[in-house]
Amino acid sequence: MKALVLSGGAGTRLRPITHTSAKQLVPVANKPVLFYGLESIADAGITEVGMIVGDTAAEIENAVGDGSKFGLQITYIPQEQPLGLAHAVLIARDWLGDDDFVMYLGDNFIVGGITGLVEEFRRHRPDAQILLTRVADPRSFGVAELDADGQVIGLEEKPERPKSDLALVGVYLFTPAVHDAVRAVQPSWRGELEITHAIQHLIDSRAEVRCTVIQGYWKDTGNVVDMLEVNRSVLEGIERRIDGDVDTASETIGRVVVEAGARISNSRVVGPAVIGAGTVVSDSYVGPFTSVAENCRITDSELEFSIVLRDSSIEGVRRIESSLIGRHVEVTPAPSVPSAHRLVLGDHSKVQIHS
Repeated sequence: MKALVLSGGAGTRLRPITHTSAKQLVPVANKPVLFYGLESIADAGITEVGMIVGDTAAEIENAVGDGSKFGLQITYIPQEQPLGLAHAVLIARDWLGDDDFVMYLGDNFIVGGITGLVEEFRRHRPDAQILLTRVADPRSFGVAELDADGQVIGLEEKPERPKSDLALVGVYLFTPAVHDAVRAVQPSWRGELEITHAIQHLIDSRAEVRCTVIQGYWKDTGNVVDMLEVNRSVLEGIERRIDGDVDTASETIGRVVVEAGARISNSRVVGPAVIGAGTVVSDSYVGPFTSVAENCRITDSELEFSIVLRDSSIEGVRRIESSLIGRHVEVTPAPSVPSAHRLVLGDHSKVQIHS
């Protein structure tokens, strides 16, 4: 069995972060979200991975390499344009051959991994198996309709009037039967070859399509709110580890990780929280559910329920929360006189100001 991991796409919902970084490499608890998926694939006993890459191919390849650090063998498959999930299967046809495979969206996060799902698929080997989960607003997802026996009878992509609240999770398992289906579908109104249409083609052809409704935790980390929520979930499971320097004027409370080379001085860190290597926290408070990446500076500030990416500094800021702060960012107080805000913002930025 092989794995097809999708790591293309523009990541428009995470702009401006994704203007300069692949969305799959935005870190959760200081580790790229893509790495969690690759680890889940390796844990399921799959070793051969085809990685669909687009405009951010160089960055993805630099981060993942040949896959050996995950126990995987990675083959990179370029996709010139993001033309849909079914298109990704189409262009990977030669590499996939006649093997069964799991397709995993690289910016999705599933607590507990996919080992049980892969084992279930291997036991029953339907033509396709999909994961479903209940969501509050299914209009942004592929949506499944089930009959009274729990069998899949219909799929729609981002419907205006959903027939259920069951959204497709970004993990799919297929036999080679899917290849005929992806060749049979036409582009949707979005101009993409939708995997939901390909699976619907299998259903219409009376192929066996099974579904599993998961009760556990799943997130599509395509926006800031979901990134912060996934970060919170991962931090809930960390164990306390202090490898860096914490002076006697500081305290670390609960599940706190201070990486080697980090320094905490005259500060309070309340877990769960992670402080990355080379980061200096001084005269500050870092609260629960916060990840600070490597080589950052947090000085005379308060920070909680946030993600700070590498090489950024926060100095003299009274309170920051529920925030995603990118790489090489400087956050400082505005001058008290004159009473005005001075902003230098890139395209697609979002700013909230309390006046």
